[in-house]
Amino acid sequence: MFFKSSKINEFRLWGLLFTLFGMGLMILGTSGIVFWGQAGKWFAGVFMVIGMIAMLLSVGVYFWAGMLSTSAVILICPECNRHTKILGKTDRCMYCKTKLTLDPNEATDLDEGITEKA
Repeated sequence: MFFKSSKINEFRLWGLLFTLFGMGLMILGTSGIVFWGQAGKWFAGVFMVIGMIAMLLSVGVYFWAGMLSTSAVILICPECNRHTKILGKTDRCMYCKTKLTLDPNEATDLDEGITEKA
């Protein structure tokens, strides 16, 4: 994972970034009309189409994150005691960013590490 957050929240973050990128491109495109007049219409048209494609990508990412969210396993985080969703075998808590796993082979127990050092 890239940002050390839950996988569902990362998908939503990418959807938000695509939305902001698409809107920024569309605003940049309309500035072509303001600054160049008639010649800026082509500039505006191109940037409007690219911005629209980025907005459609964001809709796709949000839809994909929503579909993944409906099939995610819900469990209670041992750190913050809140319900969180987990995708795959390992994920992070959506609230406190604690590493969670459903695979007992990948789980670590902090108490065992303390007793081994002592």
